[in-house]
Amino acid sequence: MKLASTGSSLLLVLALALVSVFVSGFGKRIPILSFDEGYNQLFGDDNLVLHRDGKAVHLSLNERTGSGFVSQDLYLHGYFSASIKLPADYTAGVVVAFYMSNGDIFKKNHDEIDFEFLGNIRGKDWRIQTNIYGNGSTSVGREERYNLWFDPADDFHQYSILWTDSQIIFYIDNIPIREFKRTAAMGGDFPSKPMSLYATIWDGSDWATNGGKYRVNYKYAPYVAEFSDLILHGCAVDPIEFLSKKCDTTSQSLELSATITPSQRSKMDSFRRKHMTYAYCYDQTRYKVPPMECVINPKEAERLKKFDPVTFGGGRRHHGKRHHRGRASQSEADTI
Repeated sequence: MKLASTGSSLLLVLALALVSVFVSGFGKRIPILSFDEGYNQLFGDDNLVLHRDGKAVHLSLNERTGSGFVSQDLYLHGYFSASIKLPADYTAGVVVAFYMSNGDIFKKNHDEIDFEFLGNIRGKDWRIQTNIYGNGSTSVGREERYNLWFDPADDFHQYSILWTDSQIIFYIDNIPIREFKRTAAMGGDFPSKPMSLYATIWDGSDWATNGGKYRVNYKYAPYVAEFSDLILHGCAVDPIEFLSKKCDTTSQSLELSATITPSQRSKMDSFRRKHMTYAYCYDQTRYKVPPMECVINPKEAERLKKFDPVTFGGGRRHHGKRHHRGRASQSEADTI
């Protein structure tokens, strides 16, 4: 792990002054952690570099390796967030992930909650994907994909996961973009075991861009993803006994904050109407009957059907290659 020089005393002063962030829904400021306070390097050797007195992290991918970090604690529910700036230019095959998982502990029945950023060829926008697995339910991909109302390589934007006992909400810049509610029919398929928080950058050439048609071009390396404003606000648990360390009032505040206000719901509906390009609940080529937790929104169904009648209208599909996840193999705000 390397600690880079700040390069500017002004930047250092600003960084040190930024010790908390206001989170809409919690109605309060939540502390921002330095890297050493909450995280450890996962892999990547010198491809992980600390900046701004340890309050920002750069992860890079080159021909030798990708890189990543992981939270020091396991958490059973919480609010997890980071401001992220993605690599620019040609990024085909590059995958940046900000996610929760317990796959290192529960090999056959792991849980996972993902933000995945899937690179693209020059001139095309980064694509963002959210996904959820529970109790090893990897045969049922719960993916949604979206375009964004901004270029995520131009500046930092906040990406957040709120996970409670009853639901999961994904946010971008404090705008909810996806709400996933627990249902009785799901049984154990809702993530319910303690998880760690991860951030990684790696080579997903085999599937990430057009099913592997466009691969990582290391002529443009290193690819650098920048992380700052790191937040771990949740119920930390002992990694051996799985007993809560500090979960007295946190669970109650998480449940209260999971209530989406009418204003937030309006923004979420607008985002999904304008920017969602894929939702597993409507994929008639994968699921003849929607998975049990799906609640079909007729307006979403109609829009997606017009967007891609083959996938969402039940038409016939030419044989293609469905991607396989590879992480395990490498240890409008204003206009919405």
